[in-house]
Amino acid sequence: MSTLAYDGTAMLGRQLRRIRNNPGLAILTQTMPITMLLFFGYVFGSALAMPGEEYRAFLVPGLLVATAANGIMTGMFQAAQDSHRGVMDRFRTLPMSRAAVPLGQAVADLVVTAAGTVPLLLVGLAVGWRIEGSALEAVCALGLLLLFRFAATWIGIFLGLLSRSEEAAGQLGSATFMLPLLSNAYIPTDNLPGWLRAVAEWNPISAVSTALRTLFSPKLSASLEQGGAPIAPVPEGAAWPVAHPVAGSLAWCAVLIAVFLPLAVRRYATGGR
Repeated sequence: MSTLAYDGTAMLGRQLRRIRNNPGLAILTQTMPITMLLFFGYVFGSALAMPGEEYRAFLVPGLLVATAANGIMTGMFQAAQDSHRGVMDRFRTLPMSRAAVPLGQAVADLVVTAAGTVPLLLVGLAVGWRIEGSALEAVCALGLLLLFRFAATWIGIFLGLLSRSEEAAGQLGSATFMLPLLSNAYIPTDNLPGWLRAVAEWNPISAVSTALRTLFSPKLSASLEQGGAPIAPVPEGAAWPVAHPVAGSLAWCAVLIAVFLPLAVRRYATGGR
């Protein structure tokens, strides 16, 4: 076994024990989407021009992706905590791969996210969401979701290592809740003003949300109260990542990982110097 694989496995075990001993953040980030599904699905759904069940079918994939984007917050908080409490300084003195510590954190987060996605899927099924695509399409959707979480976690790790204190990382991490609001995770972007629609559709969350809707429910549509026009997973005139959601999502994930993984590893290896 290579040094990176051996050391990374050791760091993965350490991160999983850490989460087990301090489950508060993991529980909060996994239960919040369920609360939001029930609130948005039944309160906002009645105010939008979609029947309630159709809106919940639209909402569940968006909430899955919004939860994946929370990897920025959890990655940032955990990396900042280790960095500012001297844990990473001690790891740097050990004869181990410099990529093992951030890699262990990212993979542990992925494992916890995969387990935490199950309750949200079950609640989604209970409120009327259905997987209408094939089994292969559903597996691809879940794989894409986890890939996006992995990419988001590397952003968080880098920003956490960049932060000046745990408090600053916590405040900045909390601000990431705005990212899904500037996307199509919760509402369609069709009727947004031109500039705001462009911002929302170039948000990676929009591409991944659309990809999940396309894979889970290829025929998703709902009738508007005005004229019965369909709301499709991919709106007309959408930006390229949303018009080609699977390819756009893969491209976004590849870019984010290619940029932030080496930045995070370098930041950890140099200790910020």
